[in-house]
Amino acid sequence: MQNQENCYKNVWILSGTSDGPEIANRLLELKYSVFASVLTYKAGQAYIENPKLHIITGKLNNKDEIINFIKKNKIKFVVDATHPFAVIISKNLNEACKEINKPLLLFERNSLINNTNNFFHIDNLKDINNVDLENKNILLAIGSRFLSDTANYYMNCKANVFTRVLPTYEGITKAFGSCIKNSNIAILQPSRGENSILEKKLCEFWGIDYVLCRESGSYSQKNWERTISGSTMKLFLVKRPKLVNDNSYSFNQYQDLINHIIKTNIDV
Repeated sequence: MQNQENCYKNVWILSGTSDGPEIANRLLELKYSVFASVLTYKAGQAYIENPKLHIITGKLNNKDEIINFIKKNKIKFVVDATHPFAVIISKNLNEACKEINKPLLLFERNSLINNTNNFFHIDNLKDINNVDLENKNILLAIGSRFLSDTANYYMNCKANVFTRVLPTYEGITKAFGSCIKNSNIAILQPSRGENSILEKKLCEFWGIDYVLCRESGSYSQKNWERTISGSTMKLFLVKRPKLVNDNSYSFNQYQDLINHIIKTNIDV
């Protein structure tokens, strides 16, 4: 059992994925005070209301802002549960925690890729170069940040470019501001159920040959794997970036992360 003092340690979770709310809920049940950093108001709505939960909305620009937040709010544990491709914030978190000698707790999703002959790992978004692209229909499911540049590249390869973007302001504006035809843009929240056929129907409607997505370990990636598996389409997965985190502990199971926090509290 934790004593009363241990129950009120402050934990800061930074997350742009569905992992953040799950980790927060488990900590709140154990009476921890949780600070959750998200980029948008909508992302904050995924968290349950709780008097010991504090939602912080907005971008952290550098490691000094991170250090100031940790000191101001007397943060005991920092959890990096950001998207696997959010390399800038992860780098800043690592540097900030290292500077003040505070271990960083990384939550890294497992990415279990089925071994099939139509799944391919590539190093970056423009690395589809071992197949014929001319007049092929390629669907970009890569988020919005690099959508325009990636779409332009594959158009120059004479491919027909389509995209699925999330129903967010940034996703919609960047999609319609890109070189992709309006009729080739689908605004769609990724399916969460294993039996959903939305992605499959979208690919059939557009006659997709190739799907490009990132190895995020999310339910979105799993949807594309299920859609492509057993079909004539090809799935190209961009490998996760490898970051140097020399001041951290890594976890891929929620309970292992929670147990580490509990044990560290007891040991202090």
